Amino acid sequence: MSQERNILLPLSARSLVASTLLGCHPPELPTRALVQMGMLYRIPEGTLRVALSRMLSAGELEAVDGGYRLTGPLLGRQARQEEGWRPVLRAWNGGWVMAVVTAASRSAAARAELRAAMTALRLAELREGVWLRPDNLDPQRLPSARAVVAAQCRWFDAHSLGDAPAVARLVSELWDLAGWARRAEKLRREMDRLVDRVEAGDHVALGPTGLVSAAVLRHFVHDPLLPPQLLPPSWPGDSLRTEYARFNTALRRLFAAWAREQRAPAKESAGRRARIAPPA
Repeated sequence: MSQERNILLPLSARSLVASTLLGCHPPELPTRALVQMGMLYRIPEGTLRVALSRMLSAGELEAVDGGYRLTGPLLGRQARQEEGWRPVLRAWNGGWVMAVVTAASRSAAARAELRAAMTALRLAELREGVWLRPDNLDPQRLPSARAVVAAQCRWFDAHSLGDAPAVARLVSELWDLAGWARRAEKLRREMDRLVDRVEAGDHVALGPTGLVSAAVLRHFVHDPLLPPQLLPPSWPGDSLRTEYARFNTALRRLFAAWAREQRAPAKESAGRRARIAPPA
């Protein structure tokens, strides 16, 4: 099944931990809360703890007091996700930025690292070794990605010499805007299907709601964040962000209520054991 059709990808234990922490600010939670999230997706506690241990060893997590915090490359993903959700765009004067590979020879690992950095910076590849985008984002953001580019490329200011239709064709070659918009509309429909249940306190909706939330956040990472002048009519980006803000607020409130209910039986059980325990 294509990624476009399968918009709600199932979550493994690692994906669940990563997706949950990526949505937190700061990106850390108590171990108990992560275990409770696993319960929602029928992930056994042992399986979840193994995933935590492996992510810790891989440098994706660090232990904090009673819990875990994201670290390493996943922090970069959170920055890109946050940028896509709450973008800060500069006024666009028609200029572009272009990076051209100038390194004489590069290993396969270096090539992959550059591609990942360019993707993080939301540049698109016009041809091999030539990357560009409209100059409407903060040039100092994501310094680690920029450092990778600086080690292999030179930056140039550029300007498209074509008329508006030619620029539109260039944009369509660089980014699949129609595909992004179709997926955004599907995600909006999924949120609309669930948000009333979540706001009404329906705990049964927590599982599918979490999947939708993770899918929306992944989608924000792939928004090219183009100037409005280069976007097609009825572009759904702003609508997706507005609706996700409501959806996310309701989801957090419902999960907090559910988590309190999960803790309450444990406390009551402990209290009963204390009352019936024989005297020392």
